[in-house]
Amino acid sequence: MNAIATYRYETLQVSMTDNILTVTLNRPHKKNAMSFKVVNELIAVAERIGKDKTIRAVILNGAEGTFCAGIDLGDLNHPKNQAFAVWELVKPWQSSFQRVCLVWRDVPVPVIAVLEGYCIGAGLQLALACDVRISHPDCKLSIMEAKWGLVPDMGLTQSAFGVVREDVLKELAMSARIVAASEGKVLGLVSHCSETPLEQAQQLAAEFAERSPDAVLASKRVVNAMFQQPATTLYKEKVWQLKMMLGRNRKLALRKAKQASTVFGKRQFR
Repeated sequence: MNAIATYRYETLQVSMTDNILTVTLNRPHKKNAMSFKVVNELIAVAERIGKDKTIRAVILNGAEGTFCAGIDLGDLNHPKNQAFAVWELVKPWQSSFQRVCLVWRDVPVPVIAVLEGYCIGAGLQLALACDVRISHPDCKLSIMEAKWGLVPDMGLTQSAFGVVREDVLKELAMSARIVAASEGKVLGLVSHCSETPLEQAQQLAAEFAERSPDAVLASKRVVNAMFQQPATTLYKEKVWQLKMMLGRNRKLALRKAKQASTVFGKRQFR
C-alpha cells in the first residue's frame, strides 16, 4: 500500500489504485464543510503527494454525495480559533486558507475534482484550484461569501484567473447566487458534466497515467505559468477580508441571512 494512504486522517479518506490517489473529504455529517482540521490535513496530503514520484494523478472528492458545503462556520467562529484566523489574515505570506486551495496547483500531477451535491464557498474555491472539474449536473455551485458579508479570500485571484470570465466572476461573487453545474459549465466553473462524475474522473486519470509523467507535469506547469498572478493579489484578498470582518455591515449580513428584512448601512469603505 502507498505510504500516503497509510497515514491516519481524522477528516479524510485516502486510497491508491493503479498509482491514482483518491482523496475524499470525510465529514458527511457536516456536508464535508471545511474545518481547521480539514485545512491542515489537505495541506499535509498535498505536500506528501509532491514528494511521491509513484503517483500519476489525484482525484479529490467528497463523501456521501457532497463535495464541500463551504467553511465550517461553527469552527471558524469558535472563540478558540479567532486569534489563529486573524493571524492567518495579517501574516505577510499565504494564509492556510489560501494554501489549502492553491497547493493543488503546485502538486506535480494532475488533480481532478469530482463535484456532487454542494460545492459552495470554500468548496468552490478548492475546486477551482484543481486542474479539471467533473460535476454531476445537479450539483449546486456558489461563491457564497458575500451572503455572510465576506469576500472570497482562499486564492480565488489565482485559481479563477483564466478559468472564469471577469464579468461572470464578479457577478457570482457579488450576488452569492447558487447555480446548477449545468449552468456552471457554460460559465466556466465546470470542465465536464456527467451523471457518473467519479467514473469519468477515474477514466480521465487513467488516461493521464498513460502519458509520460514528465510531459504531464510540464504541461501543468507551462499552462499555469500563462495565468500566474503576482503575490500582491493574494495579499489584497486578506486585506479586504479583514476589512469585511471588522466592518459594520458584516454583522448585518449575518442577521440578514436569517431575517430578510434587515437593511444594510451605508458603504463603509472605498
